[in-house]
Amino acid sequence: MYPELMIVPMREELTRLGIKEARTAAEVDRAVERPGTTMVVVNSVCGCAAGRMRPAVRMALEHSARPQTMITVFAGQDREATDRARSYFKGYPPSSPSIGILQDGQLVHMLQRSDIEHRESVDIASELKSAFDKFCRSALNAQ
Repeated sequence: MYPELMIVPMREELTRLGIKEARTAAEVDRAVERPGTTMVVVNSVCGCAAGRMRPAVRMALEHSARPQTMITVFAGQDREATDRARSYFKGYPPSSPSIGILQDGQLVHMLQRSDIEHRESVDIASELKSAFDKFCRSALNAQ
């Protein structure tokens, strides 16, 4: 585990975007159990999280369609919350960073570390925007 002071800026990079931090399993469950679309971001200290994943999430959230609920957990720090978040990513091994999009609690789109680490942020953001269009449009139209 890293000293909390060291990772605060990495946490804030996502929470400043309006993504709620989940630090317990119960917080993850409450978010995922909400009706609609939930994006779960597994954050980490690695270079691909800093240089690719977090910038991609920022770009994707500029899109008109967005998940109704957005949470983040921090791998290696909030172990209970991270383990619970990953439990919703059925069929995928633990990976950080990663991004799961769930609809009514069911995984509908997944980006693992292998989908992030060798791609540019703009390409990751484009994939997220496409997933938002596919899974979040109905929520946007209902508002």
